[in-house]
Amino acid sequence: MREKVQEALDSIRPFLQADGGDVELVEVKEDGTVYVRLMGACGGCPMSQMTLKAGIEERVKEQVPEVKSVEAV
Repeated sequence: MREKVQEALDSIRPFLQADGGDVELVEVKEDGTVYVRLMGACGGCPMSQMTLKAGIEERVKEQVPEVKSVEAV
């Protein structure tokens, strides 16, 4: 599952990098929780929670249905 999640994050990465940000996969738990680290401009952006839930989480869940949630660390 980790590889599938990484592929999903890689598909989003160009959009984040276009705004000076990035995302790093930290951990994938067996219960379907994915932990990521928002980096660059995403790390301090006031809209980062919306990017996390409406952008990153939606894409990851779309490509990897076993994922239940994506959380930032």
